[in-house]
Amino acid sequence: MSEPTATEGDVPDRLVGELAEFGSEDLASAGGKGASLGELVRAGFPVPSGFVITTAAYARLLKSSGLELTPLLDEDATGAKIRSAVSSSPVPDDLTRAVVAAYRRLGSGAVAVRSSATAEDLPGAAFAGQQDSYLNVVGEEALIGALRDCWASLWTERAVSYRRRQGIEPTEIAMAVVVQNMVAADVAGVMFSANPVTGQRDEIVVDASRGLGEAVVSGRVTPDHYVLDSRGGLRCWTAGGHEVEIRAVEGGGTSDLAGDAGSEPLLSDSQLRQLAALGSRVAAHFGRPQDIE
Repeated sequence: MSEPTATEGDVPDRLVGELAEFGSEDLASAGGKGASLGELVRAGFPVPSGFVITTAAYARLLKSSGLELTPLLDEDATGAKIRSAVSSSPVPDDLTRAVVAAYRRLGSGAVAVRSSATAEDLPGAAFAGQQDSYLNVVGEEALIGALRDCWASLWTERAVSYRRRQGIEPTEIAMAVVVQNMVAADVAGVMFSANPVTGQRDEIVVDASRGLGEAVVSGRVTPDHYVLDSRGGLRCWTAGGHEVEIRAVEGGGTSDLAGDAGSEPLLSDSQLRQLAALGSRVAAHFGRPQDIE
């Protein structure tokens, strides 16, 4: 497959699109996360509003900067040279205008800037945590900086090494970026519509902790662990350590606060039933088990 390119005829609405403009068939342009979130929006699921900066935008950056991936990787197999070049490359003016316009339509508030690589949904590959995302990004300049950092994270040493082990060629992957309104969560985490340990599809697993879900996703906390039946009834609860809470900071960014283990479940029976119902609906829509942040 040839390296991603952008044509001279590309226009801003091909570089950026609202989440609802994308669906499961748009993996190549929206990446795994963008395509899945857009599909959920189209189906009426509760998803924070946002937009996708497509892989065409990433291709535009490579072209405008004159970056050629294969020679750079031949010089440095770790990806450091590409990462440095992407981080220091100016974002083309037309792309900056398109991103800023979409951000303003979203309300110009705090957003999550989330990587969405095109390889995220490939069979046998688990790309969670391989690329970077940024929370509570505030302001147009900070947004463009986070966008550039997301692109650069496609070429971290861990991401390059993982793709090499999976047999994925460097030119077979591109990066889209999802921008969504921030949710000031009291409790957040990950839900699995099938038990990821046993494979049982009649069990739903929820891992949750206080603050933003990044603490759970990154493995920085021992979360509350709930095993539910398919209707949301609690089969097992294991208290978490909640070693740290990640909270949004006014004006942008996040801070780490000391956690508190506590002795009671963070989620009520009613909340668990609601989550189970939502997880089951999402799994039914996609036709296979899902993990949901």
